[in-house]
Amino acid sequence: MKLFLPKQHGAWAMLILPFWLGVLKGGFVWQDIPLFVGWILLYFATYPMLLLFKKKKIQFYTKWTIIYLAPALLLLLFPLLKRPSIIFFGLFMLPFFAVNAFYTARNKDRAFMNDLSAIFAFSIAGLASCYLGRGIVNLETLIFPFLTSVLFFIGCTFYVKTMIREKKNTRFKWLSWLYHLFVVALWFMSGFWIAAIAFIPSLLRAYFFYGKKLSPLQIGVYEIINSVIIFTILAIQIVILN
Repeated sequence: MKLFLPKQHGAWAMLILPFWLGVLKGGFVWQDIPLFVGWILLYFATYPMLLLFKKKKIQFYTKWTIIYLAPALLLLLFPLLKRPSIIFFGLFMLPFFAVNAFYTARNKDRAFMNDLSAIFAFSIAGLASCYLGRGIVNLETLIFPFLTSVLFFIGCTFYVKTMIREKKNTRFKWLSWLYHLFVVALWFMSGFWIAAIAFIPSLLRAYFFYGKKLSPLQIGVYEIINSVIIFTILAIQIVILN
């Protein structure tokens, strides 16, 4: 049986980066493993689940939703038994899922607000993995990993749109450049200079790659490299703060 998998390959970075930054911040516990695998399966389940709102191939999408959702819920029982209150992070994701469902039903999956909603949902997973180990949510945990993830992936969204769908939109180009510059400046002014350094590669690629004839595959490969760079540097920042 051929697996029915999401086609948004860029979402893998959003699945991995916030979650493991949260683990670094909160401290690793063995329940992080079933939480992570369950989180991946839950993401797989949401893909056919959202397609149900298109009201086509209902039986097919329902089948795949159940195939992924059932083991996901079983695995998520392990972190839930350790910290029952972790369920609130799942509840916080529901409004963002509703936004995604709204845009999917209207065949506007590429809308910026749809991307933004997904970014917040994925970043909440970083808060959940942090909370699982640490048991608290404070200002520092909201910044690392949540805010760092949100700011990074919004920048990725701006950049990718300027390279593909909005590549002839001058206003969008300037919006992307100014956003990336603002984020780097924000981290420097906040005193988190290591975090500022982590965002500099994103700024440079947004500026120097703009207008270049890069294929979607090339753009994707460079984004993987950029994600590895920012994860590594932010991990250093988190370890120092801990």
